[in-house]
Amino acid sequence: MKTNHSDADTLHRIQSAIEAARTVFSQFTAGAIETEYKAGHDPVTEADRALDAVLRRELLRDGEGWLSEESVDDFSRLEKSRVWVVDPLDGTREFVAGIPEFCVSIAMVENGVPVAGGICNPATNEVFLGSLESGVTYNGKPARPSQHTTLDGATVLASRSETKRGEWKQFEGANFKVRPMGSVAYKLALVSAGLADITFTLVPKNEWDVAAGVALVTSAGGFVSTLENVPLRGNNRNPLISGLIASGPLLREPLLSLLEGHIQPADSTPSRS
Repeated sequence: MKTNHSDADTLHRIQSAIEAARTVFSQFTAGAIETEYKAGHDPVTEADRALDAVLRRELLRDGEGWLSEESVDDFSRLEKSRVWVVDPLDGTREFVAGIPEFCVSIAMVENGVPVAGGICNPATNEVFLGSLESGVTYNGKPARPSQHTTLDGATVLASRSETKRGEWKQFEGANFKVRPMGSVAYKLALVSAGLADITFTLVPKNEWDVAAGVALVTSAGGFVSTLENVPLRGNNRNPLISGLIASGPLLREPLLSLLEGHIQPADSTPSRS
């Protein structure tokens, strides 16, 4: 049944928001920006706040909810069937350091399902856009995820901070290539377009980190799930999820086997420990 909100309109708004975000990014120089630190030592910059404001202006319409890393949470979103879940600047640490692995991440979540997403890395001039209805494009051209069937020789994108903390030592000597990288949203986008085979994080993330990437991987026909081995549901009161795994469609079983010891019962509660 058709709603008043067409797929084309949603994608058009995401595209417009990405273009507006690019303009904001152009006003800042990655690697040369003043940084403050939130509780928990997460960096935040003037760019984060400017991007949040422009995304809200471009995306939000009456009757829709809003969940953003840089906005005070408004729980009225829980009563909305359509909610924008955004991270204005995912990979702030990389942005501050001048490493070109940061992005703007935009998802539309409808009745708990991430149905459309857009991710733009302004440093590399890459745009990933898609929906369950339309599939995914990479810089305007149709894209699909990796068709690899085994982990042998696969490229796995790892969190740079997780590898620094030694959390990926257990995979040393594996038959796949581990490539540390910033921004979980950007990693998911690369997997959606087949530019990497796999990414996963075994530590908790927030919905705004992953919702757009989940929409893109799913829309492209890839495999994505939480560490409970269930699809991500969005617009929860607590936006924290246990962790996330994503890959090309044919790598689902080998990836689940690899991570068997990390898959959790569905009733477990994620923590920040």
